[in-house]
Amino acid sequence: MELWYTEKQTPVFGITAKIRETLVTEQTEFQDLAMIDTEEFGRMLVLDGMVMTTVKDEFVYHEMVAHPALHTHPNPKHVLVVGGGDGGVIREVLKHPEVEKAVLVEIDGKVIEYSKKYLPEIAGELDHPRVEVHVADGYMHIIEHKNTYDVIMVDSTEPVGPAAPLFEKGFYQGIYETLKEDGIFVAQTDNPWFKADLIRQVNRDVKEIFPIVRVYTANIPTYPSGLWTFTMGSKVYDPLEVDEASIPEMDSNKYYTPRLHKAAFALPKFVEDLCKS
Repeated sequence: MELWYTEKQTPVFGITAKIRETLVTEQTEFQDLAMIDTEEFGRMLVLDGMVMTTVKDEFVYHEMVAHPALHTHPNPKHVLVVGGGDGGVIREVLKHPEVEKAVLVEIDGKVIEYSKKYLPEIAGELDHPRVEVHVADGYMHIIEHKNTYDVIMVDSTEPVGPAAPLFEKGFYQGIYETLKEDGIFVAQTDNPWFKADLIRQVNRDVKEIFPIVRVYTANIPTYPSGLWTFTMGSKVYDPLEVDEASIPEMDSNKYYTPRLHKAAFALPKFVEDLCKS
């Protein structure tokens, strides 16, 4: 008998993957968590029926959350990751030797626990000496740590359940106040095919708070539509003004390159139009 996992990305569309083995299914304090091993994408973390990460394509998302902002800020010593309990963004942040401390705030400790056990290639740096892990509410952490971080990265699920407040204007205002005077933040902001209204609203909200706002994209096959957006808000530094020659080649990267840095900000016209409306 064949077993398949299907994520209904909209009420009328989804993706499906053949399952090799179910490793974990658990209703945590915050969400329904599953860890499955698939034929095509390897081990896969699923939260509330949504694919969060897979062994095969995780590098795209994690590299693109971390590197554009860290190569835009000239001296990112203190970095906060909100969410991201799988550890992938932290792994990428640690590739930057100038980062003295990377703080992870994940609301669901079970995500950290099972990622360490079943996704060691993603979560393997969570015990690094430069990393500080808090199982706590990222929203509250932002409120309580004003003027603390050089870069803040919001690695959240889609805007449902415990992640819903992370897409509100008040949260972006809190991020602004928690960043230092030349700080940068970046957040995943879903896909333009099915969540156009979300991208439009986030862009409006962030533009009312940050003087420099840029949207960029990446191709992530297991995320809805495959085309994913990220929104960067900056107090001082513009990612489009970064000198490509100043970005070092990282042999361990599989997606982000110095050439891709500015190219990722070149948007398809329909996405560009969303950011203008």
